[in-house]
Amino acid sequence: MQRFEAAPWATALKAVSAFGTLVLVAVAWAASRSAPPSGLAHHVGALVALLPPAVAIGAILFVVRSYEIDSSELRIERLFWTTAISLSVMARVWADPKAMRGSLRIFGNGGLYSITGLFWSRKLGRYRAFVTDPKRCVVVLGTDRVLVLSPSEPAFFVDRVRALHPGAATGPPAEGNRPKA
Repeated sequence: MQRFEAAPWATALKAVSAFGTLVLVAVAWAASRSAPPSGLAHHVGALVALLPPAVAIGAILFVVRSYEIDSSELRIERLFWTTAISLSVMARVWADPKAMRGSLRIFGNGGLYSITGLFWSRKLGRYRAFVTDPKRCVVVLGTDRVLVLSPSEPAFFVDRVRALHPGAATGPPAEGNRPKA
């Protein structure tokens, strides 16, 4: 199993995370200060005040720390667990600093501590992202899925994946042959 560090957080990810954290703290503080001292409204206010910290903690749990790959699977290391994805049907891999450009988020996190979840773009179709720096993206195309990752050294990652999967092609598919995932 070969391990690759996730790319350092992009400046935009740092800015969105800092601003988002400040907004969540401010909303929690305001909700806790505005609740009446007792009664049902106090309990509702306390619950509202707990919601922003819960959002922050939830987002922090999905931070991408590193990637591990071998001949059969890719593992995305999170804060407290690992997400394993089978690579038995991998067809292509390539570095693409513009992979996420023009993407729409279907479900997931678009920048609070990471960029993770389901996305869609004309270029890639539907894909899963596990990204910390959109300018260091690597696309892993399987026959049944598309993944976008951001290892700290995209070219080295692609070389190592090709060594483990010699049948996988490099480079994006020919124009008009968009991934079917």
